[in-house]
Amino acid sequence: MNRKYYSLDNLKLKIFEHKKNNMTIALANGGFDLLHVGHIRYLEASKKMADILVVALNSDHSLQSLKGSNRPIIDEKGRIKIIAALSCVDYVTLFDQNRVDQVLLTLKPDFHCKGSDYTEETVPEREIVRSYHGRIAIVGGAKVRSTSEIIHQISQLNSEK
Repeated sequence: MNRKYYSLDNLKLKIFEHKKNNMTIALANGGFDLLHVGHIRYLEASKKMADILVVALNSDHSLQSLKGSNRPIIDEKGRIKIIAALSCVDYVTLFDQNRVDQVLLTLKPDFHCKGSDYTEETVPEREIVRSYHGRIAIVGGAKVRSTSEIIHQISQLNSEK
């Protein structure tokens, strides 16, 4: 599909090699259903935290479970290609759950990066990250927009026609 995309099991082997070479790993996650400037700021800031940036992407099933039956707008294959095209992203993997727990436990990244709509105390996976002595990083600056807001704005424009 893409040279940056790996299943979680295959990615585990790649990350193990990077760690063996004393490289640091950051993990960012999300649906990235419609890529916008907030996503770019989040991913670029996540990359600055470590040598390698892994993006864990919600599968179509996971995104639909979290956001509703009208999502995703762009299917997982398309979202993988879009995220993998960004120069700040080293690897992309999919996860099918509502939370990224299994990815964290499998890869044990040095940094679990979350956007500024979180605090260290509100990150759902904080106890998992602490259990393997990883760190949480709140990155990307102030939240400016969300995909849901953009979709709502587009639907408003369409209803005005």
